[in-house]
Amino acid sequence: MENYYSLLGLTPQASSQDIKRAFREQAKRLHPDIAGELNSETMRKLLTAYETLSDRDRRYEYDRAYHRFVETLRFDYRSFLRERKDDPESQAKLIFFSLLHLEEEDALKVWQAQGGLHFPLNRYLEREDWMDCTFILAEELEKRQRYYEAFMLLAALVREERRRPYFRHFMGEVETFLKELVRLKLKAAVDAEQYVECIEMLLELGFSPKEEARWMRSLAETLIRLGELRGAEMVFREALKRDPALPNVVQLRRKLKV
Repeated sequence: MENYYSLLGLTPQASSQDIKRAFREQAKRLHPDIAGELNSETMRKLLTAYETLSDRDRRYEYDRAYHRFVETLRFDYRSFLRERKDDPESQAKLIFFSLLHLEEEDALKVWQAQGGLHFPLNRYLEREDWMDCTFILAEELEKRQRYYEAFMLLAALVREERRRPYFRHFMGEVETFLKELVRLKLKAAVDAEQYVECIEMLLELGFSPKEEARWMRSLAETLIRLGELRGAEMVFREALKRDPALPNVVQLRRKLKV
C-alpha cells in the first residue's frame, strides 16, 4: 500500500539523512526538466512526502495517524466507505482516508458533496482524527485559493486547541498558517461583510495584544468602507489600547477624528 515512505523508496525506520538522500535521488529522476511534464504530479506528491517526513514534528503526526488509521486495515476500506454514501460517518472517514493517501481531489469532492463547511466532521471522527483531517483540508483549500474556507477550518482548530490541547508542539505551525492567511490573502478574497466576520472571529481566539491591534486596525478600515463609522471608531480606540504605538494610523485618525 502506497505511503510517504514507499514514495521515497524507504521504510518507516529511515533516518533523516536517508529521507534527504532518497528525495534528492528521486527528484533528479522525476523533475519536469528531465522527465517531462507527465511526471509533474508524481513530483508534487514526492515533495509533499519529503516536506512531511523531513520535519520531526510533522513526521510524528503522520506516523501516528498512518499507523492508527491505515496499517491496521485488512480489506478494501476505501471501497467499503464509498459504498456507504448515505452514511455521513463513513463519508467523514473516507475524506480522512483519502487525504492520508494523497488523494486530495477525491477528499475535497466528498467533503463538498457532504456540505463543505456545514459538514460536521467533528461529529463523525475521533477528536484527534478530526483535528488532523481539518488541518490537511485547510492546507488543500489554501492551495486552491479557497481562502475563506481554509480560514474557517483553521479558526475552528485554534479554538479547539485553546479548549483542550492536542497539537501542542505543532500548534505554532497552525497559528502561523492562520495568521499568514489573514495577512496576505483573506481580505482580497472575501467581501467586506465576510472579512468583518473573520476578524471578529479571530479576535475571540486569544492572540497577543499587538496582533489583535493590527487586526482591529484593519477591521476599523473595513467598517469605514461599510459606512459604520461609530463601530469603526470604537474598534480603533480598542486597537490603540492594545498597542499605543500601532503604526500606519494617520489616515485612520483623520477619518475618525480620533
